[in-house]
Amino acid sequence: MRTTFVLGVVLIILGTLALAYQGFSYTTEEKIADIGPIEATAEKHERVSIPPLLGGAALAGGVILVLFGARRG
Repeated sequence: MRTTFVLGVVLIILGTLALAYQGFSYTTEEKIADIGPIEATAEKHERVSIPPLLGGAALAGGVILVLFGARRG
């Protein structure tokens, strides 16, 4: 029972965050040239999109797990 409830709460939080932010971005550093002691780098910005359908499914699944965990307890 407790595991189901905790998993449901985690899914609700993750689903809400996925719907609110719809993705995240990160930066990587890429080496462009390395000539002796001189090194040239460039920052590359990447974005990972999270579909709203996935966030909604996580939110709905979390609500179902919380309700299921509360009824069994």
